[in-house]
Amino acid sequence: MKPELSIVIPVYNEEAGLGNLFARLYPAMDKLGIPYEVVFINDGSRDNSVSILAEQYRLRPDVTRVVLFNGNYGQHMAILAGFEQTRGEIVITLDADLQNPPEEIHKLVAKMREGYDYVGSIRRKRQDSAWRTYASKAMNRLRERITNIHITDQGNMLRAYGRNVIDLVNQCAEVNTFVPALAYKFSRKPTEIVVEHEERAAGESKYSLYSLIRLNFDLMTGFSLVPLQFFSLLGITMSLLSALLVLFLLIRRFILGAEAEGVFTLFAIAFFFMGVILFGIGLVGEYVGRIYQQVRARPRYVVQTVLQGVPAAEAAADEVEKRHVVR
Repeated sequence: MKPELSIVIPVYNEEAGLGNLFARLYPAMDKLGIPYEVVFINDGSRDNSVSILAEQYRLRPDVTRVVLFNGNYGQHMAILAGFEQTRGEIVITLDADLQNPPEEIHKLVAKMREGYDYVGSIRRKRQDSAWRTYASKAMNRLRERITNIHITDQGNMLRAYGRNVIDLVNQCAEVNTFVPALAYKFSRKPTEIVVEHEERAAGESKYSLYSLIRLNFDLMTGFSLVPLQFFSLLGITMSLLSALLVLFLLIRRFILGAEAEGVFTLFAIAFFFMGVILFGIGLVGEYVGRIYQQVRARPRYVVQTVLQGVPAAEAAADEVEKRHVVR
């Protein structure tokens, strides 16, 4: 039976928490009473996650599929690979760390059935560290102004997508992207709901400060030209101000004569201008680097193998073919 609901879960070095995830996820899904599938994507884990996922597949092959990457390609590439494997009309992304309780999935399903094709979630009370919470909120506000994408809690991956949105996302071939924002662009009727948030069940976060900065660069440069336009306007403004400063110093020289005072002020202004210029060059480099990665047209990820059961119809067809060959 074709599943109505697909759960996509990227996994990277989560051996300590997978057992708890299975113990809560499958009962919560069985309780819904609808056909479902769970698609795990192993993103190049270096621990025992692969063996644990394979064992879970052997226990529940009817609803479990496991995609194994040959290396580490990042959370969003893993989610995109999961999207390509899904068959459900409703697709939900979930992190493996249990910070988003699987018991909250029914809320997203109920909201999707109201006619929405994209349901985001807002954490009621975040259990992250203080610096990460404040930094995330600040980046949310900045991102919304730059990209015009209205996602209240961009760091929360518990989200639901309609099949129409998933099909459009699967047509994209972006090397650097942010899945929730990409799906938001394609949705016709998006909404958000409030969900619970728990402390991480086991292990530690795979996102370092550097990874979070890179992720936000992908988000802002992938969905807006505002940063480049801002530096264009800043360059024009600074050129005008520099011209006015030169004119002022020239007039001052003719009136008061040559003087040594103010040299260090000029140095400070020059260093400030150089810093802004270098930052602008770096920003342009971010865009150029993404263009370079895109035009090389290399595979975004490499799937080593997929653990999945053979559907009943295919199995029956194979059996008929075997009998025909024997005869």
